[in-house]
Amino acid sequence: MKKVFALLSIAGLLTFANINVVMAQDANTAANTEQVATDQDTQEAAAVEATEEAVEAPAEEVTELSFHQMLKEKYIEGGAGWMTPVLICLIFGMALVIERILYLNMATTNVKKLLGGIEDNVKSGNYEGAKELCRNTRGPVASIFYQGLDRIDQGLENVEKSITSYGGVQMARLENNMTWISLFIALAPSFGFLGTVVGMVEAFDAIEEQGNISPIIVAHGMKMALLTTIFGLIVAIILQIFYNYLLTKIESLVDQMEDGSISFMDILVKYHK
Repeated sequence: MKKVFALLSIAGLLTFANINVVMAQDANTAANTEQVATDQDTQEAAAVEATEEAVEAPAEEVTELSFHQMLKEKYIEGGAGWMTPVLICLIFGMALVIERILYLNMATTNVKKLLGGIEDNVKSGNYEGAKELCRNTRGPVASIFYQGLDRIDQGLENVEKSITSYGGVQMARLENNMTWISLFIALAPSFGFLGTVVGMVEAFDAIEEQGNISPIIVAHGMKMALLTTIFGLIVAIILQIFYNYLLTKIESLVDQMEDGSISFMDILVKYHK
């Protein structure tokens, strides 16, 4: 799973680098477009005005299709210095979320079917067959059952202790990387608020340099400052939703482990001689 997280993180960073390259290309294209527009003569302007109604419908389509361009513009307006940490929190946070989702889904086990197979083997005294069944079944529940069967010769008391101890180990593995996800949930809005405060200070510096309170200067500075907070809160909300989903999944697996362990001990008490 560490390799999965590393691959996802690298893919996210490469995507981030590609976005920066595309933004630079868009900026150059916009500059060239402005230069060409400046060189147009009055006849071409008249022709454009004559066909204005015909162009309205395609213009609306372009606006609908350029949502990602709007995001890139807001990213630049918010300042790459403060928007980049927020984006990094999203990349690494989502990489950890995807890694946990894959791990927890792979850890899900059909406990009822597994207990039925173990009961059939234990009833006939085939403990090796029961252990082989656990080895061929993925998930923490099967691993816990295997640890109990491996110590069946030491008595049921030792079996119960090994199940309890190994159950704690499996619970810790299920909760692995959850603290890092919660860290990114806290960092994203924190970077956003910090960028907002710095942007407000820069806005007041601009007002001080101009010597008067210009609505344009104030509005521009506050817009740049608040964009970092908006993006930081959006990232935190996205990660928080996935974080709560993962907690629910972990609780479900822990319940499976506890209920399955009780049923497993009942089987051993009933059939073990």
